[in-house]
Amino acid sequence: MVLDDLQVPFVLAPLAGGPSTPALVAAVCETGGFGFLASGYLAPAQLDEQLQELRSLTRRPFGVNVFTPAPHPSDPAAYEPYADEIRRWAGERGLPVGRPAFDDDGYPEKLELLHRDPAAVVSFTFGMPERRTVDRLHEAGSEVWVTVTSPSEAALAIKGGADALVMQGSEAGGHRGSFDDGGAEPARSTLSLLQMLAGIGRPLVAAGGLMSGPAIAAAVTAGARAAQLGTAFLLCPEAGTAAPHRAALHAGVAPTRVTRAFTGRAARGIVNAFMDEHDRRAVSAYPEIQHLTAPLRREARARGDASMINLWAGEAYPLIREMPAAELVRALAGELSAGR
Repeated sequence: MVLDDLQVPFVLAPLAGGPSTPALVAAVCETGGFGFLASGYLAPAQLDEQLQELRSLTRRPFGVNVFTPAPHPSDPAAYEPYADEIRRWAGERGLPVGRPAFDDDGYPEKLELLHRDPAAVVSFTFGMPERRTVDRLHEAGSEVWVTVTSPSEAALAIKGGADALVMQGSEAGGHRGSFDDGGAEPARSTLSLLQMLAGIGRPLVAAGGLMSGPAIAAAVTAGARAAQLGTAFLLCPEAGTAAPHRAALHAGVAPTRVTRAFTGRAARGIVNAFMDEHDRRAVSAYPEIQHLTAPLRREARARGDASMINLWAGEAYPLIREMPAAELVRALAGELSAGR
């Protein structure tokens, strides 16, 4: 198993939406960790290009993360009032908006690509894939990891054939990996969830709020085989993090909050004006709201305006360090060794 061969117990989170790059993944893998390339929001052809680039940068094992698509479109009656609000708000500011739309993010094509050109691990976020998908990836030689946020999701993932569980606590930045975005499951912290899942029968990878060697040591002591870090790598030069996002991370003063305002799916980010304006009326409707707001967020990034973009970050983001990814892995490894 991949986790058995890690030189350091660190996993680079997928970081979909821009920060994920082949260079970042390769740097982590080459320094003894394990990196995930994010396929989310990429066309299948773009994923193919990034896979080829990644293979040119490292011969070490790596993973690819895939978004499990929603089983059906959201009800327009539920999200159209919010969509109208965003259209009016964007129009007053001369910002473009998209059309709410349902799609599968190229799911079948990406799976076909990963069957032809296997990665060491294929991980899934937003739900458990069908058993035949898991079996086919196993046949191709890939391990299957599934992001879970509750004991009930963990049980479903094990029943469905998952080889390992990426256990995401509520402190984590970016989208919640919950199977059901509108479900009634309470949000649990990383350490609480880790204790609840200890001894469940699958290796656990802890994710959420882990930014230092001592935090990683705590997760490993509590039963994790490795720690998955995402926010910690956002200021690495290899990351594709947008300039206004970098500036907000550097500032390190605003709190984080879970919001559906940007994408229609619960995600943790640094609080800004867009969140404050729209949080109260935001609804669960992914990917429809994602497509609605994507053009205005793209324009805001181009303008360097951090007040209107999703600034995904975990709760402990003020501890972020700006350094090359390899140096960060070595620094974390040193802190972990010193604490043992």
